[in-house]
Amino acid sequence: MRWSVALAFALLSVGRSSAQVPDNWAFKPIVRPAIPTVNSPSNSPIDAFLLKQLQAKNLEFTPRADRATILRRITFDLTGLPPTTAELQAFLEDNSPHAYERVVDRLLASSAYGEKQALAWLDVARFAESDGFKADDSRPHAWRYRDYVIRAFNLDKPFDRFVREQLAGDELFADDPDAVTATAFLRHYPDEYNAVNLEQRRQEILNDITDTTGQAFLGITLGCAKCHDHKFDPIAQKDYYRIQAFFAGWKEVDAPVLPPEQRKSFESKLRAWEQKTADIRRELDETEKPFRDSFSNKRRGRFPVEYAKLLDIPENQRTPLEQQIAAMVGKQVYAEDKAMFNSMKPPVKERHEALKKKFAEAGPRPTAPSVTMAFSDVGLSVPPTHLLKRGNWTRKGDVINPGFLSAIDDREATISSTSSTTGRRTALANWIADAKNPLTARVIVNRIWLQHFGRGIVDSPGDFGMQGEKPTHPELLDWLAADFVANGWSLKRLHRTIVTTAAYQQGTTFNKDSSRSDPENELLWRMNRRRLDGESLRDAILSVSGSLNAKAAGPSIYPDLPAEVKSGAWPVSTDQSERNRRSVYVYVKRNLRYPLFAAFDAPDRNEACSRRFETTTAPQALMMLNEKLYMEKGKLFAERVTRLAGSDPDKALEQAYLLAFTRRPTSEERETGLKFLRSQSNPSESLAEYCHALLNLNEFLYVD
Repeated sequence: MRWSVALAFALLSVGRSSAQVPDNWAFKPIVRPAIPTVNSPSNSPIDAFLLKQLQAKNLEFTPRADRATILRRITFDLTGLPPTTAELQAFLEDNSPHAYERVVDRLLASSAYGEKQALAWLDVARFAESDGFKADDSRPHAWRYRDYVIRAFNLDKPFDRFVREQLAGDELFADDPDAVTATAFLRHYPDEYNAVNLEQRRQEILNDITDTTGQAFLGITLGCAKCHDHKFDPIAQKDYYRIQAFFAGWKEVDAPVLPPEQRKSFESKLRAWEQKTADIRRELDETEKPFRDSFSNKRRGRFPVEYAKLLDIPENQRTPLEQQIAAMVGKQVYAEDKAMFNSMKPPVKERHEALKKKFAEAGPRPTAPSVTMAFSDVGLSVPPTHLLKRGNWTRKGDVINPGFLSAIDDREATISSTSSTTGRRTALANWIADAKNPLTARVIVNRIWLQHFGRGIVDSPGDFGMQGEKPTHPELLDWLAADFVANGWSLKRLHRTIVTTAAYQQGTTFNKDSSRSDPENELLWRMNRRRLDGESLRDAILSVSGSLNAKAAGPSIYPDLPAEVKSGAWPVSTDQSERNRRSVYVYVKRNLRYPLFAAFDAPDRNEACSRRFETTTAPQALMMLNEKLYMEKGKLFAERVTRLAGSDPDKALEQAYLLAFTRRPTSEERETGLKFLRSQSNPSESLAEYCHALLNLNEFLYVD
C-alpha cells in the first residue's frame, strides 16, 4: 500500500513543470484596493477589511480588553518585556483619548523595541556565533551583525535599505561600517570548514545562501527548484541558478569597522608600520618558513593534489574558482599552531626568540578598533554558474547568467561592476527592494502581522507558494503592502498602524456562537492568546525579579547552564550582572542552544526559520519548576517584593501580582495566598515559594 501511494505521487509529479503550474496570487503585482465601507468602531482601514468578512458571517469584534491587559500585551509585543508598576499606574491614570497611542509611541522609541524585533529577523537570517557541524568552532565577530540588526530596527531604517545593505552593503554603501557589517547576512551559513571535498562544500554554501535569500526576502521555497523545475510554483530550475549566479563571487571577509574619517589615518599608520618592520618580518619569515612548510605539508596531505597545489600558484595568477578553493585550503593548512616550532634546534630557537623580541620592540601592528564578518567578491571576474543536473555539482549543464524569477521578471540582470567587485549583488538587491517586486513588501508585512496576532494573514510566512497557506484576507495584505511602501518602508509606522486597531485591542474571550462560524479564528473575531517565546520568558523572569541588566550591545554573554549540561560547554560569564543581560545577547551556539530557549521552541539556527511553532511538553514545566536557576529567581522576586511592600503579607501579595501579571489579585487569590503564607513557619521561604509558583502560572507564560 505504501509503495502504491508513493508511485501515485510520483506519477502525479512526473513531467509537471513551472509552465503547467496555475498562476500564483503572490506573483501578481500589488494593487492597492479600496477600503471597504462598513460599520466600524474605529477609523482604521485594517478594521474595515476585517469587519467586511466578519459581518458577512454575522460576526463582530470581541469587546475591548481591559486597560491592564492591553498594556501587558502591547509592552510584550513591542519590547519583549512586562510593563512596570509605574507604567501601569501612569496608563490607568491617563484619561486622555490618546493615552494608548502615547504608550505605543513610547514603546516604539524604546531601545528595547529593537532588541525584541531583532529576534524574528535573526531566526530568518539563521544567525549564529558558531560554525555548526562537529567542530562547531566559534565565530568571534558574528555578534556585530546582531547589533547591526537591533540598531536598524531602533533607527527605523527603511526596510528597502535594510534589504540592500544585507545583500550588497559593501558595493552600495562601502563607506558605511553598518552596511558592510550587514553583509554578514550572507555569512551565517553552517560551515564544515575542515571538509576535504571543497568544490562540493563551495556548492553547499552557495545553495544555503540562495535558499535563505529566497525565503527571507521573497517568502518562497526557492530550494525546491535546485534539482528540477519547482513541482508546484512557477519557478524553473533555471531561475534557481539565475539567483545563485549573483553570489558566484563568494568571498569571506573580516573587515575593519572604521568610519571614513578614521580610515585614512588607520591606513597611513599601517603603511608606516609595515615599512618600519619590513626587514625584521622578512628575517622572521625566512627563519620560520622551513618549519611552517613542514607543518603545512602534513596538512596539505589531507587534500587531493589539485587542491593542495593551488597554494603554490601566485594569487594574481589563479582563476576565480581557484581563488575560492585556495582560500578554503589555506584556512586549514595555515592555521596557527605553536607546535610547528617545537622541532627547532637550540641555535635556531635562540635566533628565533631574538628576532621575535626585536619585532616586539618595533611596536604592535596597528589594528582597527573592531572587525566584522562581511561578504564580498573574489574580484571583477567570478566562476561561472552552471545549471546542475539533478542538483549534482559534478554534472554541470549550461552556463547560467544572473537573472530574476521568470514568473515575475524574465530578464537577465544588467550588471555594473565596482572597483573591486562584480556588482552582481547590487543588481539583485535593487530588484528585491524595488517597490514593483510583488513579494518583498507582502512578505515582511505578513511577518509583522504574525508577530502581533499569532498567525499571519498568510499562515506560512516562509512559503507564499501553492503549497503554502492561502491568505485569509488577500485585499488587506495588499493594502498593508502598498501602504507600507508608500510610507517609506517604515516598520515602526507599520507596527503602529496594526496595534492601534480595534482588532488588536480585542479581548480573548471565547464565544461559542462565533466559534461555530470560524473555529480557527481566521477572521479575527477575538484576539489570540499567545505564549511567550523562550527569550521573552527569560527576560520577564529577570525583570520581575529585579535582576535584569539593560546594558545594550557588545559581545555575547554566557549565562549559567543547568547542572545536567556537560561541564565546560561554554565559559560562563564571570560577572553576574553580565549574565543577567537580555536574552538577545545570549551566545548562539549551534550545537548547544540555551536550554530554556530550546525547550520553548527556539530554532537551532542551522537554516532560516520564518516562524516558531509552539509545543506544550512536560520538560517545559519540569524545567521551570525544578531547575535551580529559576528557583533562585523566585527567591530574588520575593526579596524584591519584600523591599517594595515590607513584611505585610497582604501588601506583598498585591505587589507580587502587580509585578508578575500587571494586575491586583482577586479576592479569592488573595484569600488563598494569605492562607498559604500564614501557614508556613518561615515567612521569607514561603514568600519565595509563592513567587516561584507565580512564575510557573500560565498567566505569566502567556499574553492575553
